[in-house]
Amino acid sequence: MHIDPDTDLGLALRLANAADAETTSRFRTTDLKVETKPDRTPVTEADTAAERAMLDLLDLERPDDAILAEESGRSGSGNREWILDPVDGTKQFLRGLPSWATLIALRENDETTVAVVSAPALGRRWWAVKGQGAWTDNGQPLSVSAVSSLDDAVLLHAELPEWDKIPGGPEKLLDLARTCWQSRGYGDFWIHCLVAEGAAEIAAEPGPSLWDLAAPALIVEEAGGRFTSLEGLDGPGHGSGLSSNGLLHETALQAFSTSTA
Repeated sequence: MHIDPDTDLGLALRLANAADAETTSRFRTTDLKVETKPDRTPVTEADTAAERAMLDLLDLERPDDAILAEESGRSGSGNREWILDPVDGTKQFLRGLPSWATLIALRENDETTVAVVSAPALGRRWWAVKGQGAWTDNGQPLSVSAVSSLDDAVLLHAELPEWDKIPGGPEKLLDLARTCWQSRGYGDFWIHCLVAEGAAEIAAEPGPSLWDLAAPALIVEEAGGRFTSLEGLDGPGHGSGLSSNGLLHETALQAFSTSTA
């Protein structure tokens, strides 16, 4: 699959390459520098170095575009905005677990048009262009599964303490898990990418920010799935994420909206 490096997708993939060079060089090192942010989440020198590498490349090639980056915030203005999460899954990165990734999205007039998720420690990468489909390693097209029954469905979810952020969250998650064929708590970007490639049918997480969801949301949608908040609001900017193969989305929404005693 040939991708013109000068297109927005080509640039997004080059941004991922730049970030991967920084993160992989620091992964599982013994002298990694770590700080704690005001929200009590960790940030490492890999986060800041990867973000800096992407910012420098955008400054060179798209100087007029706005940017929203997890560590440095928003800069610039206009209808085109790059959304950057240098390391989604910093806690996993810290512990030497491979399930972390750099997330890159371009939004134009508040609609995501390009998305890249790069997980170098997993040896995986996913990307999508609005209206043109989604792909994974070696340019293979992505497609969600055709499973239409919860009895046959795989449910993926965020870590359990996150569910305390929503009323009745743990109970709702457990009730849904009991009706599914299998459930697993991988968390972060990976759960949505697995839905996009048909390995799971439902992925749910409360509490993430726009930079956590903008890229995975487009990849799921372009693979034929659906992405909303847990309340059913379309898109990635509503403080929670629910992705599915589309066939089971309304069932999942009902499960999370049902009141608990």
